[in-house]
Amino acid sequence: MTSAGPLSTDLTAAVRQVLPWARSGLERLVRIPSVSADPAAAAHVRSSATEVAALLREAGMPEVDVLAAEDGRPAVVGRRPGPPGAPTVLLYAHHDVQPAGAGWDSDPFEPVLRGERLYGRGAADDKAGVAVHLAAVRAHGSELPVGVTVLVEGEEEIGSPTISRFLARYADRVRADVVVLADSENLTVDVPALTTSLRGGANLVVEVRTLRHGVHSGMYGGAVPDALTALCRLLATLHDERGDVAVAGLARGGAAPVDLSEEQLRADSGLLDGVALTGTGSLAQRLWARPAIAVIGIDAPAVDAAANMLVPAARAKVSLRVAPGDDAARACAALAAHLETHAPWGARVTVAPARTIAPFSVRTGGAAYRAAHAALAEAWRRPAVDIGVGGSIAFVTAYAQLVPDAEILITGVEDPDTRAHGANEGLHLALFERACLAEALLLRNLAAVR
Repeated sequence: MTSAGPLSTDLTAAVRQVLPWARSGLERLVRIPSVSADPAAAAHVRSSATEVAALLREAGMPEVDVLAAEDGRPAVVGRRPGPPGAPTVLLYAHHDVQPAGAGWDSDPFEPVLRGERLYGRGAADDKAGVAVHLAAVRAHGSELPVGVTVLVEGEEEIGSPTISRFLARYADRVRADVVVLADSENLTVDVPALTTSLRGGANLVVEVRTLRHGVHSGMYGGAVPDALTALCRLLATLHDERGDVAVAGLARGGAAPVDLSEEQLRADSGLLDGVALTGTGSLAQRLWARPAIAVIGIDAPAVDAAANMLVPAARAKVSLRVAPGDDAARACAALAAHLETHAPWGARVTVAPARTIAPFSVRTGGAAYRAAHAALAEAWRRPAVDIGVGGSIAFVTAYAQLVPDAEILITGVEDPDTRAHGANEGLHLALFERACLAEALLLRNLAAVR
């Protein structure tokens, strides 16, 4: 399915020619603070969708619409028919982003080049995925060898709450033989990867209450339990002394046999010297195939404003990642049951209902999978590896239910130092160029898939 002759040379040159335009489009998108989690940013999310639509038209897509399910954020769908008998390929990305947060070295919504990386919120996750699709389509010009539909979602960062309704409503527009998601990562900057498994997930909010009202910590402390201490003790029961998840009933899956380096993991994650890694088993198992739990937020008095008072109630948001093969709803219920039954001192615990995202395992070995490996190897000049990823993408399972026969390929523009969701998110530009070329080559390769 590969060609080492003039066609590959011409396509490489075409990708390089469109790269400045694709990067300019990416920078235009990064400047729009399309934070789907912030109701006050709704106008920015709409502006981002409008800009994506304009870029798709510039890329040569003749049919482009901004669409949404009821109560959903705006998505963009662009379509371009292929030659008679050619397969249809759906290219997926999302234009919404995480909140900026603190700790940035520059304005998160002003793209800045430092060294080999372009920094900005969404510069990688996942506005770069949009730019990869734009570059791949435009590089083929009028000779696009397959039918292409581009779907750019606007609510992935909040778990895609309306994606199932969206896909059902616009099923005729988004049906395809092959789906390519540019929303994952590579093993390193220099080693390309296909993602073959994703963990599922849910965020649960737990509230602990011990008092009807706050009371003087000196007069009552020592006999009367406060809610914040009770919450801390409850959260501490979620892991054992080795750092493994201690919630009964959570399944463990199998990981791809990839040898990950502890030294590299420590460097990529920014782990402080002397801080131990948690859990047991191989790093691939811990990161990709086992459940993970983290406390990602607490509602309690701020340190600078805290009174000498026993806190009557406190809340925490707990992030659950579910192993491939597990049932996300059942796993979420197991975590809720653990929280409700492990509270110290009879503290009252309430767990709010949570919406879950199912884990997903890709069917490997098919014609599109082989075409993707060939394209990645040609673009990177080295073989790609299959990896798991610990994150979740709700679109994947929703689409697989709608079109079960479609081959799904999960690629990406990220690397371990991208810092997606964190401060100083950045896109490695050499990797970006290879990702654009790989997708252009993949579209060529998929023309032979029937």
